[in-house]
Amino acid sequence: MASPDRVSGTEGGPEEPELSITLTLRMLMHGKEIGSIIGKKGETVKRIREQSSARITISEGSCPERITTITGSTDAVFRAVSMIAFKLEEDLGAGSGDGMAAGRAPVTLRLVIPASQCGSLIGKAGAKIREIRESTGAQVQVAGDLLPNSTERAVTVSGVPDTIIQCVRQICAVILESPPKGATIPYHPGLSLGTILLSANQVRGSG
Repeated sequence: MASPDRVSGTEGGPEEPELSITLTLRMLMHGKEIGSIIGKKGETVKRIREQSSARITISEGSCPERITTITGSTDAVFRAVSMIAFKLEEDLGAGSGDGMAAGRAPVTLRLVIPASQCGSLIGKAGAKIREIRESTGAQVQVAGDLLPNSTERAVTVSGVPDTIIQCVRQICAVILESPPKGATIPYHPGLSLGTILLSANQVRGSG
């Protein structure tokens, strides 16, 4: 009875445990990009959820930026990111006239990553991020500043969908190897300056 286990263990090798890891990827998107992904009556996001088997949630709110959270096995998350990247490219091409579509406008995804993990992503003297850029051909930029009221930074990845997907895979590999240190305060784009001032006044008033 022990033989099937032994066989699966040798074939899977060290890669095996990765499949059972649950990965959560947060992306910052503009209203127009969110519209592309949701689609008419939510059909596009429904299709991406079904085909990738990842859980996809989009933050509520009428602010210009919203957070799209993708959760699932690493494979499911990468499938979802891939579908999102191709959908954005398709809509970019459609909006830029036929002449531009042939040139493939680059797609940009903005990942939201805890600042404590950005150091590993950049690497010593920028070695890791340079390696990711060179091996994937995508542009990768880690924001110097934290996103407002959070301990997270935006990591912008741009290129054609194929290069973006390879790049996101490598970024996720780094993130999985170096968990965030300390508590992470997630970024919420809905907190406009008005809201912050209002809550600050309430705090002052009650004191």
